[in-house]
Amino acid sequence: MPELSVEQTLAAWMIAGSRVTGLLIAAPFLGSLSVPVRIKLGMAFVLTMLLVPLVSAPAASMPASALVSMLVGEVAIGFLLGFTLQFFFDAALVAGHVLGIQMGYSLASVINPQSQADSPVLATFHELVVLLLFIQLQVPHWLLRGLGRSFQYLPPGHFVLTGPAMAVFLQFTGGLWVAAVQIAAPVLVATMFADVALGFLGKASPQLPVLFVGLSIKSLLGLALLCGAVALWPRVFDSRFQQAMETSERILKLAH
Repeated sequence: MPELSVEQTLAAWMIAGSRVTGLLIAAPFLGSLSVPVRIKLGMAFVLTMLLVPLVSAPAASMPASALVSMLVGEVAIGFLLGFTLQFFFDAALVAGHVLGIQMGYSLASVINPQSQADSPVLATFHELVVLLLFIQLQVPHWLLRGLGRSFQYLPPGHFVLTGPAMAVFLQFTGGLWVAAVQIAAPVLVATMFADVALGFLGKASPQLPVLFVGLSIKSLLGLALLCGAVALWPRVFDSRFQQAMETSERILKLAH
């Protein structure tokens, strides 16, 4: 194996670091605002050091403009790998917002540790449960293995956002709303039926305080069904996370 020049070695480190940086920006948990910057920098350095041997060093005579264009593509590769997983966190967050309104919890907010912003209680609950499943199912390990594999089927400098890749990406993002509805469906359907039943009850007995009773009934019913639904989430999100990893690799294989 020929010895690399200093410029080629530096370029290889920059290429690996760019792909790792893109991943750490977009990936759930790894790119969270609650993770200190020094931890992210240390993680980026360690991952870059481990991935440098997988990088095909560019030619020493490569112009600076071509190197910058290559580095932008490397950041996009890492970003796409993490961004597809983030969609299911967003789907859980949307489901939590919808259920918070439906169950009457939308007025109560807490600080979301992922975004450091005020979020409804149920939205934060959904996101934290999905984050725990993300760690428990060892999805970060899948993500890092996928990052290493990406150097095999998409070498540095070959990233091109083609039409088929964009079509798969847009089709996947469109499934965000479907995933959110599926997560919220058990509680949403039950509380909607409760609204209909309370509406008939209010018409039959106008003297009953249906408005005040309805909030309590919907809250208890929603919490009971939510507890039952959460027990099924490990199986559901295991398949969802696998789907996200497969989709990200499919997009990158098409972007060649």
